[in-house]
Amino acid sequence: MIKMGHNEISIVRIDGDKQVFMPLLLEGDESRRMIDGYLDCGELFVAYSGSVAVAVCVVVILNDSLVEVKNLAVDSGWRRKGIGRMMLGYVETRYPGSAIQLGTGETPSTMKFYQSCGFDVSHHVPDFFTINYDHPIVEDGIVLKDMVYLKKKP
Repeated sequence: MIKMGHNEISIVRIDGDKQVFMPLLLEGDESRRMIDGYLDCGELFVAYSGSVAVAVCVVVILNDSLVEVKNLAVDSGWRRKGIGRMMLGYVETRYPGSAIQLGTGETPSTMKFYQSCGFDVSHHVPDFFTINYDHPIVEDGIVLKDMVYLKKKP
């Protein structure tokens, strides 16, 4: 349990029905098809306040020294309270000695958040969003085109 203001947050690994968390997962990735592509092979961690799921994080182990955060989402009513940062910290402790990478759209607020968590730009995947999604993905008023990967070394 982690105390956050008046709330205690616990993080649990989900081994059962991961689809139950689809509404929250869709806040981190708008495509159910994309989520279905990594959800079964990834580990799903859910942050709870009491019995309420307030955040999710899906991690895929790529090899002995690298894991990838495929989805990180915090319920809209719980944002800006440090829960996303807490989830990333949990991933670091869960996979000690592994670098952590993640891909995201290149919006100022998202980049600022991940860089403040110690992530550095690794590389770009051109046209990722235009190729892999059947509709424009818009964040902070910006239509996403390329995926930017960030990495944090252990």
